[in-house]
Parts: sequence; structure tokens; C-alpha cells
Amino acid sequence: MSYTVEDAVKTIAIVRPILEQITHKWCILILTFLCEEPKRFSTLKRELDGITQKALTETLRRLEKNGLVDRSVTTVSPISVTYSITPLGRTLQGPYLSLLRWAMEHRDDLQSVDSSPGGKSSSSQKLIPFA
Repeated sequence: MSYTVEDAVKTIAIVRPILEQITHKWCILILTFLCEEPKRFSTLKRELDGITQKALTETLRRLEKNGLVDRSVTTVSPISVTYSITPLGRTLQGPYLSLLRWAMEHRDDLQSVDSSPGGKSSSSQKLIPFA
């Protein structure tokens, strides 16, 4: 069964909020890292070069609220917080890895902005960064 434009129009109100949650700026990378093994906050921050402490905290809270990540606090000294992926979160592993693979295969195509006057690429399109 194929998914048509008509199907997309009918389901957009249902799927849009879900897609916005699972494709939020750092979600894909965080969930991909957590698929390997549970990680402490500091390890995630170190692995996600460029993420702020605030952004990591907010993203982890969002993922936890949506049932994609579990948060575990160790109360023995030193106290630590470990994050792990839930079974629901793990169902995103295949699609996320496919998306990351696609991004690696096409990164040169997407970043082929020419430095010539006007900034035109070979396909006459300029890459616009996502906000």
C-alpha cells in the first residue's frame, strides 16, 4: 500500500505534532546515541558537540515526557543521572539510522554552495540552514 498526497493531507493534523517532537533539533542524535547504551548526562553533552546544557536538559525532558527516554538517578555517592532509550524510542532506531545514512551519502550534494559571486551552486540552488 502506497502513501499518497491525499493520505498525507488527511493525516497531517495527527502526524504533524508527532513529527515535530521526534525531529526536534537534537532528538535524532540523542536517541541514536542512546540506542548504543545508556549514557550519563555529561557523556551526552561531551558527545553532542555544540549542544548547550540548557538545550540538552530541555530535549531530554521532552523525550522523557514523550516516553522515548528513561531517566534513572543513582543515589549512592557520587549521585549520577543516566538516560536510556525505552522500547518505544528504540522503534525509531531504524528510521533514524536510515536518515543519518542518507545525510552522510548526500552531504556533499547539500553543501555544494559555490563560493563564486552570487553564491550559486552547480544546481543553481543555495543551501538554506535549518533554524
